[in-house]
Amino acid sequence: MRTKADAKKIVEALKAEYPVGICSLDYDNAWQLMVAVRLSAQCTDARVNVVTEILFKKYPTLEALASATPAEIEEIVRPCGLGRSKARDISAATGIVLTQYGGHLPNTMEELLKLPGVGRKSANLILGDIFHVPGVVIADTHCIRMANRLGFIKSTDPLKVENALRKALPPEESNDYCHRCVLHGRAVCTARKAFCGKCVLQNLCPKIGVTPAE
Repeated sequence: MRTKADAKKIVEALKAEYPVGICSLDYDNAWQLMVAVRLSAQCTDARVNVVTEILFKKYPTLEALASATPAEIEEIVRPCGLGRSKARDISAATGIVLTQYGGHLPNTMEELLKLPGVGRKSANLILGDIFHVPGVVIADTHCIRMANRLGFIKSTDPLKVENALRKALPPEESNDYCHRCVLHGRAVCTARKAFCGKCVLQNLCPKIGVTPAE
């Protein structure tokens, strides 16, 4: 298990490599992020950004999107996959935010999880990026993979990874750390192969030189 001192070194190394640790989904406000992250399930962020540009142009306000039918939303979001269920969740969630929360997303994990289509990963992303809550961990596939390779935990369970990283990482750095894991996981520490020779964490990683056959 890594110490807090180890975690700080890892955080600083990634920060130096990726100075801008931000979400790769395009959005202008909280409800747009909620929609975008729902569409990102089993879909690339790049494709989601193409689709949301069209969706938000047609429905530029929360009120406009909430008034659209699931079928109308599905027609646009279908390229993201799982179009029917995603459209149904987006329609229901935007309606709830509008009618029950006055058009503002709630700022607690408990309330966010009540929204259709919002799980812990989505809620943590909203809490960190919109409300700047310290200590949140967005346990996506890249974050989970790197947490295991870096020795923070031996588990692929998102909640266990979230809890392990929350204990190890500096609270004020955890949200941006997760965004940097996405960048590093796509470019260097990929699922198919870890390109350890060009990794800024090679001196801090116990799995140096180990590929997915690990």
